[in-house]
Amino acid sequence: MSTAMNFGNKTFRPRPPDKGAFPLDHFGECKSFKETYMRCLKDNRFDNSRCRAESKTYLQCRMDRQLMAKEPFEKLGFKDLLEEPAEKHEAKS
Repeated sequence: MSTAMNFGNKTFRPRPPDKGAFPLDHFGECKSFKETYMRCLKDNRFDNSRCRAESKTYLQCRMDRQLMAKEPFEKLGFKDLLEEPAEKHEAKS
């Protein structure tokens, strides 16, 4: 038995995903950051939780060079790696 897919008269228009697809680094602008991250992964048996700082630096490089859309690091899951504002440090002292 086959399943028929009927989309009616509507024309399917593919669109790129909101996240996850970004231009390749053809000129190797962030190659050193990528290699550092990959080395960290290899050294830590591909446990990416141990390489979050390297991942953040790599993504920062990509955003700085417009190889991906700028996003706040909080949205990318790096909130715990961000420096706290100076006034919070003073309040804790």
